[in-house]
Amino acid sequence: MALSLAVSPCPNDTFVFHALVHGRIPGAATVDLTFADVDVTNTAAERGEFDLVKVSYAALPWLLDDYELLPCGGALGRGCGPLVLTREGHDGDLTGATVAVPGDRTTAYLLFRLWSQDNAPAKIEVVPFHEIMPGVAEGRYDAGLVIHEARFTYPRYGLTALVDLGEWWESDTGLPIPLGAILARKGTVDPHEAAEWIRTSVSMAWADPDASREFVLANAQEMEPDVVDQHIRLYVNEFTLDLGREGLAAADALLSRAAAAGLTPAIPSLIT
Repeated sequence: MALSLAVSPCPNDTFVFHALVHGRIPGAATVDLTFADVDVTNTAAERGEFDLVKVSYAALPWLLDDYELLPCGGALGRGCGPLVLTREGHDGDLTGATVAVPGDRTTAYLLFRLWSQDNAPAKIEVVPFHEIMPGVAEGRYDAGLVIHEARFTYPRYGLTALVDLGEWWESDTGLPIPLGAILARKGTVDPHEAAEWIRTSVSMAWADPDASREFVLANAQEMEPDVVDQHIRLYVNEFTLDLGREGLAAADALLSRAAAAGLTPAIPSLIT
């Protein structure tokens, strides 16, 4: 029986999982793929809807009873953090502001909450990702929280970056930014086997980038090919192949700080 897999249609996920999804890994399980934004998968995973699922690291405290964190396949790195965007001329004061965010359990929003504890906005609205930049540009929101390809495209909307939360995090902790994690449902998926399938899929993608090109572009939500390439280079890196101790330390630091601030439930250390 096929395993259910849910990831985003973003280029980093389609690039990483292409070989696994298309049955190119000897001995790997057949995979039934669903595309969904991470805010959707965070909620779906809480209901146990998928066997393998991409979620936000920020959602882990609600999921680790039923899922195991895999050491590969996710999104974690440096220079790839979320941005808080505003219109030209904004003074940077978020007091009284309405801020659009892509999900209430996303890592981006958790980083924003940690950063803005002394400058909290008046109102948060959860908005589909593709509506955030136009909404800020048109004045529906005072600021917007974005990630992924928006790092490359926000100037087109006449917007400026109030803060790069990745730079803030890295300067404060010295650690990479833990964004998206891959989880395996306990009792359904052997986590060691799944990790080997995913590592093989990553290695195959790097060895032959052209093999996944059509699949990646077909699901890239109208991104230009050069933006797709930048996206993959930024978000598919050594941590995608193996989190290692540094990657686990980054996730541990994020979630321990969030718990200490009362923003998420406390969980045991991820470093064993």
